[in-house]
Amino acid sequence: MTRRATRFHGPHRARFVARSEPGTVYVYLNYGMYWLLNFLVKEGSEDGFVLVRALEPTVGVERMSERRGGVPERKLCAGPGRLGVALGLGRESHGVDGCGEGPVRLNASTDPVEALSGPRIGISRSVDLPWRFVVAGSGCLSAPLRIRQA
Repeated sequence: MTRRATRFHGPHRARFVARSEPGTVYVYLNYGMYWLLNFLVKEGSEDGFVLVRALEPTVGVERMSERRGGVPERKLCAGPGRLGVALGLGRESHGVDGCGEGPVRLNASTDPVEALSGPRIGISRSVDLPWRFVVAGSGCLSAPLRIRQA
């Protein structure tokens, strides 16, 4: 599959995929300002990364608010750059086990959620691919989900 509008190509990233376990954190500096959070996924020929564009803060909200200058809670992590600042991401976050007990990790929801998908945003290629996933009703998105009607 050709992955247009992706930053994950080249020998460094290929080595990272080859030596790392699924769920490993991959961060990179965007525009020389923002550390963006990604998690490694592995599925044979479909190995790659998932960019976390936003999250709904539930733990550490006070510290996130300090890092972001007191913006409204729903905007603390609404956007990949904002999310990186709120979480305090940096070079040291790169390569940590995102499925373990480290400072950056994925936690399974204990409550059922309704997930929606739609076209990706913030790119100019392959915008029609429905690879943007959100929790229905979340007010903590970087931009509203556009759902195309059939």
